[in-house]
Amino acid sequence: MAAVSLRLGDLVWGKLGRYPPWPGKIVNPPKDLKKPRGKKCFFVKFFGTEDHAWIKVEQLKPYHAHKEEMIKINKGKRFQQAVDAVEEFLRRAKGKDQTSSHNSADDKSRRNSSEERSRPNSGDEKRKLSLSEGKVKKNMGEGKKRVSSGSSERGSKSPLKRAQEQSPRKRGRPPKDEKPVKDADPHFHHFLLSQTEKPAVCYQAITKKLKICEEETGSTSIQAADSTAVNGSITPTDKKIGFLGLGLMGSGIVSNLLKMGHTVTVWNRTAEKEPNNRHLFCAFCEVEHRSRHQCDLFIQEGARLGRTPAEVVSTCDITFACVSDPKAAKDLVLGPSGVLQGIRPGKCYVDMSTVDADTVTELAQVIVSRGGRFLEAPVSGNQQLSNDGMLVILAAGDRGLYEDCSSCFQAMGKTSFFLGEVGNAAKMMLIVNMVQGSFMATIAEGLTLAQVTGQSQQTLLDILNQGQLASIFLDQKCQNILQGNFKPDFYLKYIQKDLRLAIALGDAVNHPTPMAAAANEVYKRAKALDQSDNDMSAVYRAYIH
Repeated sequence: MAAVSLRLGDLVWGKLGRYPPWPGKIVNPPKDLKKPRGKKCFFVKFFGTEDHAWIKVEQLKPYHAHKEEMIKINKGKRFQQAVDAVEEFLRRAKGKDQTSSHNSADDKSRRNSSEERSRPNSGDEKRKLSLSEGKVKKNMGEGKKRVSSGSSERGSKSPLKRAQEQSPRKRGRPPKDEKPVKDADPHFHHFLLSQTEKPAVCYQAITKKLKICEEETGSTSIQAADSTAVNGSITPTDKKIGFLGLGLMGSGIVSNLLKMGHTVTVWNRTAEKEPNNRHLFCAFCEVEHRSRHQCDLFIQEGARLGRTPAEVVSTCDITFACVSDPKAAKDLVLGPSGVLQGIRPGKCYVDMSTVDADTVTELAQVIVSRGGRFLEAPVSGNQQLSNDGMLVILAAGDRGLYEDCSSCFQAMGKTSFFLGEVGNAAKMMLIVNMVQGSFMATIAEGLTLAQVTGQSQQTLLDILNQGQLASIFLDQKCQNILQGNFKPDFYLKYIQKDLRLAIALGDAVNHPTPMAAAANEVYKRAKALDQSDNDMSAVYRAYIH
């Protein structure tokens, strides 16, 4: 976040670590709490929580100036409660101010009445009094002018005025013993898009179940809403859910399914193949972890453990899978003890992997040939969004299955789109990631150009954060680069894989993708520099070596 001029009592949006911005107030710290050394910072008390912390000034934004921006990008029950707490604070402050003003007016009226009764009849005295009152009014007018002039001097504004203009709502750090809770119902939307040129989106309120709204264009949209709109929770489906693949994305998804009350059976390749090893490398999930411990964590949360993909599919009603690439997706379905062996009429399979349209079409055909139902549902997001249950889900295939997955999609994401026939979601996902990967390469290119031309990279970020390109993605990835922290939130090797597939998609329809092709070459260089298992922001290193 860009640095701003702040002072004690201001309302702000504050960002702490990986947590999103949260509303808070700059307050005096406890006497025994020393201020950290280094960059300038303020002590902030967050609304809606009992949390407080020292926050660097560059991680703070005025509340009112950024209120609409933050409300648009941040959803969830706790977040809304925090915003409501800020507004209640402002209402109370305004009420006190009005009461004070009313009392002052009454006092002035009483004084004027007293002066009127005791005022001499002498003309000289009247003239003196008139001159005196004129001077007072003039001074008051000048004072009002100074307050409303919009001066950048904060001292010229009343505390209430400053609070109203600058109280940036800070998404403070959630308590350590719990993760942010998202309000899935009021903010979760399904979009059923027909294959017309101008799909319409309906935002009407829906309460107990899914309702489809058709507009004059003939296209349809659907907004999810069950009892969560009333009680802030999700009514889980009574269907048994299976999940295959516990990588960066899969782990967060499963955790949220369990939290929202779903019955889940999990399977991870390394847990099945090497149960006695402490540290293993998962071929499907592509992450190094304690495989048995990984599954045990979910079992402790209420999940069941499946021995093979076939067993999971045969014992569950709907089975989700999230693996790394086309080869892993095919091996999972067609390999020994794979998904296909557990498919029988009525069984449902949802592939959430980011793969090409040909791969997902092949998988759909073999599943349906056995009497199963198929839905592709790749997700847009990263590890943090997966953990927070704020993914964007792109679905295509069996529309009835899409609706059956409603409570699951609400648990794992903030929005889902239904895009029609199988293959459409794969294509759209590759296009989305092509844009994201190209943008990331451009960010890295800009930061390195700033450095070699003697410009401040931090200042460049501050400028970008104040303009039309401002976004959480931009800020987080730039912070990764500035801090040299490339811990994976979205693997570099996967964004390069998606760029490669997107370029192939363009080639298949004879459509040029020169920007994506250029970005792909930069990521390939980064991979050659051993950055594959780092975050995509490590593409920066391709420019400095």
